[in-house]
Amino acid sequence: MNMSLQRLLFLLLMVFSVIGWSQEDFLAKQYLQDGEYEKAVVFYEKLVETNPRRTDYAEGLVACYQQLERYDEAQAFLLKKIEDSYAFPTFYIELGYNFTLKNESDKASTYYDKAINKIEDNPNFGYSVGYRFQKYALLDYAIQAYTKAMELKPDLNYDFQLARIYGEQGNIAKMYQSYLNLIWEGRTSRSNVLRNIDDFISEDPSNENNVLLRKVLLQNAQKTPDILWNELLSWLFVQQKQYNSAFGQEKAIYKRSEGQSINRLENLGDIAVEDKDLETATSIYQYIVDNSENPRTKLNAELNLIDIALENPTKKILENVEKKFQSLVEEYGNQSTTLQLQIAYANFLTFKKEDPEPAIAMLKQSLEIPMGRMIMAYVKLALGDILVFDQRFNEALILFTQVQKSVKNDVLGQNARFKVAQTSFYKGDFDWALTQLKVLRSSTSQLIANDAMQLSLLISDNSLEDSTQTALKKYARADLLAYQNKNKEAIKVLEDILQNHKGEKIEDEALLKQAKLLVDQKNYEAAKFNYQKIVEFYSDGILADDAHFALGELYDNILNEPEKAKIHYEKIIYNYEDSYYFPQARKNFRRLRGDAIN
Repeated sequence: MNMSLQRLLFLLLMVFSVIGWSQEDFLAKQYLQDGEYEKAVVFYEKLVETNPRRTDYAEGLVACYQQLERYDEAQAFLLKKIEDSYAFPTFYIELGYNFTLKNESDKASTYYDKAINKIEDNPNFGYSVGYRFQKYALLDYAIQAYTKAMELKPDLNYDFQLARIYGEQGNIAKMYQSYLNLIWEGRTSRSNVLRNIDDFISEDPSNENNVLLRKVLLQNAQKTPDILWNELLSWLFVQQKQYNSAFGQEKAIYKRSEGQSINRLENLGDIAVEDKDLETATSIYQYIVDNSENPRTKLNAELNLIDIALENPTKKILENVEKKFQSLVEEYGNQSTTLQLQIAYANFLTFKKEDPEPAIAMLKQSLEIPMGRMIMAYVKLALGDILVFDQRFNEALILFTQVQKSVKNDVLGQNARFKVAQTSFYKGDFDWALTQLKVLRSSTSQLIANDAMQLSLLISDNSLEDSTQTALKKYARADLLAYQNKNKEAIKVLEDILQNHKGEKIEDEALLKQAKLLVDQKNYEAAKFNYQKIVEFYSDGILADDAHFALGELYDNILNEPEKAKIHYEKIIYNYEDSYYFPQARKNFRRLRGDAIN
C-alpha cells in the first residue's frame, strides 16, 4: 500500500470518527432536552469516556444520573472527577447538590465550601462558581463566591449578579448599593441600572423601597461627594412626581457643572408642564431666564413662561403677555435663529387675540430672511395655519403643498399633507381631501395615521350615505369654528346635526366632537352624556375606543371617580387591542389598580 493511499484511508477514518462523534453529541443533548434520560445516559457515558476533559459532557451525564435517581453512580463519578488536576470547581457544587438529593444535606456544605476555596487558587472561577450556586438557589453561597472573587481580584466586577441576588433575597438596600456601584465605576449604562431599580420603586415617596433608595443615595453623597448622586436623587424625585425637590437637585447640578447642564433644567421644566405642575415649571423656566447666558435658551424659557400664563387666560393676562411679546421682539429682533419668537407671537395674535392680519404680515416678513429648508418649512406651516384661521384657504394650501414637496420624506412633510387634507375639508373639497388622506393612512407617524384614518372614514362614510353631503358640510363648518376657538358656535352647529340628522353615520362623529368642546367649556356632565351615548349605541363603530378613553380621562382627571375610569380603560385593553389609545389605557389602568409603573 503506497503512502498516498494510506493517507487517504487515514483521512476517511478521521472524517467518519468526527461524523460519528457529532451524531452522538447531538443525540445525547436532544434526548436530555426531551427528558428521555435512559437513552441520553448511554450516549453521555460514551462521550465522557472519549472526551474526559469536556465539562459539558460530564455535567450532562450527572444530570441524567440524577434524573434517573441513580445518585450513587453520580456520586462515584463526581468523587473521581474532583480528583483530576483539571477538574472544574463546579464539580464540587454538583457533588454537594447530589448529597442534597440523597437527603444528606449535612455533607453538602463540605463540598460547597471547597468550591468557594477554589476561588482563592484562581479568582476567575468566581463567575462560574457563583452562577452555579445561583442555579441551585444557593444564594448565600453565590454571594460568597462573587464577593471573594472581587476581593481577590479588584478588576472583576459581579455587582450586577449580586444586585439580582440581593433583590431575590429582599435585601433591597444592598441591591441598590450593588447597582449604584456599577454606575459609579462606569461598568454599565446608567439607563440599564435605572431600569432595574425602577422595578422596585413606585410613585409614592413614602413607599419603603423609595425611602431606602433615597437613604442609600444620601449615604453615598456623604461618603464620596459627587454630582452623580444629585443626578440620581433628581431622577428619584421625578419618578415620585416631586418636581420641586428635583429642581433643588438640578440647581445644585447646574452650579457644580458651571452652567453646562442647562438642558437638564429644560427637560425637567417640560416634564413638570406635562404633569400640570405649573408652579414648579414656572420656577424652573424663570431660573433659566435669570441664569442662562445663551440667548436662544433664555428665549425658549421666556416662551415657555408665556405658554404657562396662557393656560388660564384673563383679559389682564392677555394684555401682559402681549406686552411681553413686544418686549421680546424688541430685544431679539426678527432673525433666523429666533424665529420661534415670531411664530409664537403670531399664534398668540391669531388664536388668543383673534387678530390674524398683523400675524400674517409678521410671518411673511420672516420668510424673507435667509434660512434653512427645515426652518422655512416650520414658518410656512405656521403661516398656513393662520391663513386657515382667516379662511384664506387657497393661500394656505399653496404653502402646505410647498412644505409637503420640500420635505416630503420627513414627518413634517406628512404633517403638511394632512394640513392640505384638513384645509380642503374645511373648504368643502372632500374628494381632494380624501385623496391626500389615503396616502397618509400609512404614515410613519402613528398620530398622523390615526387622524388621517378617522377623517378619511368620516368623509367616505358620509359621502356614500348622503349625495348632497349636507351633514358633512355642517360638520366641516363646526370643525372650522372649533379651530378658530369659536367653541359655542361650533357646539350649536353640531347640535343642529344631532337634531336633524339622527340615525345617520355622522351622528357618532358629531357626538364625539361636541363632547370634546363641552369639556373645554367645563360642561362635564353634558360631555359625559355624549361619550356614554357613543359607547352604548356605537360600540362597534370606529370611535368607540375614543369615547371609552375620553370617559376614562374624564373620570380619572376631572370627576375623581377612579373606579369608573378603570372600567373604561379596561374596555380598551380587552376589546380594542389595535387602538391608538391602547398603550396609555393600559398604563393608566395599571396605575389606578396600584401596580408599579415602569
